[in-house]
Parts: sequence; structure tokens; C-alpha cells
Amino acid sequence: MKKNGGVGGVGGVGSCKASERSAYFARREAAKVLRSVLQGDARRRAAGTIKSLVYGPSVRNKKATFALVCQTLKYLPLLKEVLAGTDVLKGKWKRQEEIMYVTAYDLLFGQAAGMVGVAEKFLLLRKNSLTHVLSQLCTRRNVNNAGDLLQTNPTSRPTKPRYVRVNTLKLDVDSAIVALDKEYAVKKDDMVPDLLVLPPGTDLHDHPLVKNGSVFLQGKSSSMAATALMPKSGWKVLDACSAPGNKTIQLAALMRGTGEVIACELNEGRIRNLESTVRRSGATNVDIIHGDFLEINPMGPLFSEVNAILLDPSCSGSGTSTERLDHLLPSYIRDREVATASSERVKKLAAFQRKALAHALSFPAVERVVYSTCSIFQAENEDVVCSVLPLASSLGFRLAAPFPEWPRRGFPVFDGSEHLVRTDEGDGMDGFFIALFVRETDADRPTEETEDGQNKPVDPTRRKLGRRRFIQCPFPRARLLSMHLQMIRRRVAKHRSR
Repeated sequence: MKKNGGVGGVGGVGSCKASERSAYFARREAAKVLRSVLQGDARRRAAGTIKSLVYGPSVRNKKATFALVCQTLKYLPLLKEVLAGTDVLKGKWKRQEEIMYVTAYDLLFGQAAGMVGVAEKFLLLRKNSLTHVLSQLCTRRNVNNAGDLLQTNPTSRPTKPRYVRVNTLKLDVDSAIVALDKEYAVKKDDMVPDLLVLPPGTDLHDHPLVKNGSVFLQGKSSSMAATALMPKSGWKVLDACSAPGNKTIQLAALMRGTGEVIACELNEGRIRNLESTVRRSGATNVDIIHGDFLEINPMGPLFSEVNAILLDPSCSGSGTSTERLDHLLPSYIRDREVATASSERVKKLAAFQRKALAHALSFPAVERVVYSTCSIFQAENEDVVCSVLPLASSLGFRLAAPFPEWPRRGFPVFDGSEHLVRTDEGDGMDGFFIALFVRETDADRPTEETEDGQNKPVDPTRRKLGRRRFIQCPFPRARLLSMHLQMIRRRVAKHRSR
């Protein structure tokens, strides 16, 4: 009986050489990743970055798959034209277009090894037609070869150090340095605990310490967000938008495996990546919730005692688009001219971010909230923070300044923006933004004398509400949220009075 090997069929792979089988399966794995990437890009709800999808647990031949995915995406506009010109994407191949893209790339521009599957044999029979259409495109556009047909990518890729974070739930920092120093130049980062710095271009994806979860590939700017939250051992911490989970397990390690980290994630595909990350880390104090952070009831029994929240919501990704290989995606080419702070997409994201940050501040027992993005746009950063300052002040929060030695601060668009943290490629890092809200305790607040001569802390609601008119906010329309904010204040006041 003829076997059907999934994408593209098997077609006699069992009798092939090892190298041919390896190439065959690499194309199938690349097609699977490519489908997830293209579907997520079309919906603007990616299941993960290209790297996270390729280097996840389900992909076996990671290096070959990663190269195939990147190269196929690089040539994708051209491949679509060639395949359309030969009219091969019909019937079942229209439903399996990803394997056709990958195979066509390998046949026309790659190594063309292991062409033994059904999809491979189908395209091999049509190779003359494919090359003829390709030659016609070159002639029509007056170029010498197919490489000249590719769109020039203006995005430069600055050299950055390779940062890795030691998972102290499994391994201490000194032992990690000893192990890595056998092959690489390695040193401790001077700001983020447990973070190591290696030379640019260092590839550790297949390193045993990475595979067993002792070390995680995590950028410095991303690591700074969880570090800024500074959760105490034994706390209950909520990671509001947690996948793929690097910050989640960093929080678990910062708490030394004690307390509880609640990891909330809405996207079902990203949940699987999150679960894999948590398992690999060995963290036992992480509980995963599949749901919408905005639908969580702050007064519910599971959340009314949350001490700290890390909110890293969906954003434009404008600070990490190069590192995440976004320049290879179809949407990058379409949106390059409009991907600015004034675009409709960024406006919609900022509206969601304001709502999410206001929700995070409404949890009655929360003492610290970090709001972070991998965006460089003011609309998603300083403007979002400024829009919630009236609510934050009324609930007793103030902006604190994490990493006081860090020189790059927020844009000076409102009083207090110097407490905000920015990073960018000029620092050898991704573009990132961090804001830390800290709730004042009774010991922090000024006191006032009562009628009976006693001193008591000033009511933060009354004291802060009187100052709201001095805050210059770039979002006058945010007043439409006033009824919602008043409801939050009443809920928190009611909870405290119990």
C-alpha cells in the first residue's frame, strides 16, 4: 500500500540515502513553519517569531529548516510570480502551497537535493517551464539574473552581542560561565543579574545547556523588564501576556522557585510554546491560564491577592523587527511605507495597550506593575503611560525609576518621563520601553492630623485626584474612559474597606 507522508506525500523516501531523506524532511518541516508564519502574518496574530517556531521542540533538523524558511521567504514574491506563470498551484497543490514554495525555491535557487517526494517529482517534471518563466521575468525587467529581481531590503542589521540568561532554577551563573568559556568568550552583564554576554553571531541553539533549559537565549532589553519588576520571594505575580515564556520563567527564577507565577496567554498556538518553555525551565511555581487578560476579574479569589504584574502586551514590534526577521514577511513589504507612529494599526494597538495598563493597575493588592513594549513609537510608550497617570495617581501609584544608572530615558513629553527606560540598537540591543509603577504604602505617604490629634496617612484617592488637572496628557479623548476608571476606583476602595 502506498503511504501518504503528510505534506507533499512520501513517494518512496524509505529507500533513499540518508542525505536525501534529511533534505526531504527538512522541506516538510520548513513548509509547516512557513504555513504558521504566513497565516499569522496575514491575521496579524503570529503564533511566534520565525526563530521561535523553528527552534521549538517539534522541529528536528533546525538549522536546515531555518535556512529553508528564511530563503523561501526572501524569494517568496518571485516564487509566487513564477508559480503563477506556470499555473501549477491548482487542485491539491493550492491547498499545500507552502511545500510548493519551499520545493520551488530549492529546485530553482537551492541545492535541489533529495528530490524524491511527490511534490518534488511534480515540480521536477515542470522545471523547464519554471526556468522559462523565470528567464522571461528577467528579460521583461531588464536584469541579468534572478538575484537582481529580488527587492532590495533597506533594513541594515547592526551587529549585537549574543545575550543569554542563566536559568538559576537549574544552574548557577559561575558554572554556566565555566561551561561556556570552553568554547566562547563570555562575561557577566553589568546590569542584569544572571545575564551573560557572548560575541555577536554566537550560535547556541544546539548547545546542551540551551537544550536542557539551563540557559535561555534572551536579549538584554527583554531581560530588563522582568528585572525591573523585582518580585519578592513568595509573591503572587501575574505575567499578563506571557508567551513565549522567557519573561515568565525569569520571574520564577527571580522568586527562587517560591510563590506563584500566573502566566496568562490568549493565543492557543502560543500556549503550546509557553508550556514547552516552562517544562524546559523546570519551574514548578508557574500556573498557565489560557484566556484574555482583559477578561480577568481583579476581585476574583485567584487574582485579588496578586502582588505584581508584568504587562508586555501586543505591540508593533518596531524595536525588534530586524532581530525577529520581520523584514522577510509579506506584511513588512506591504506596510513599510505606512508603519509609522501615526498608522491605523499603531493607533489600534495603543488603544488596546491603554486599556490593558488601566486594567493592570486595578488589581487591589498589586504593589508593582511593569509596562513594557518592544516598540520605539511614542504612541505605544510615553503616550500610553501618560494617558493612565490620572488613574494611577488616584490608586496610589507613582512612576519609579528602574536602573537609575541607565542613561537612555523616556522622551520628555510629560513631567516624570525621566523615570521611564528606553533602549535601542545604538546600545547594541533591541528597541525596548519600560515603565515601572509602584504603589505607595502607608509608610511612604505623608500624614495629616485628625480631629482627635492623631496622625494618619493621607487618603491617596483624595490627595491624588486633586492633582489630576496638572497632568498634560496627549489623549484628550481618554476622558471617555472616566466612567470605567471611576468604577475601578470604587471596586478598589470597596475591597480595601473589607
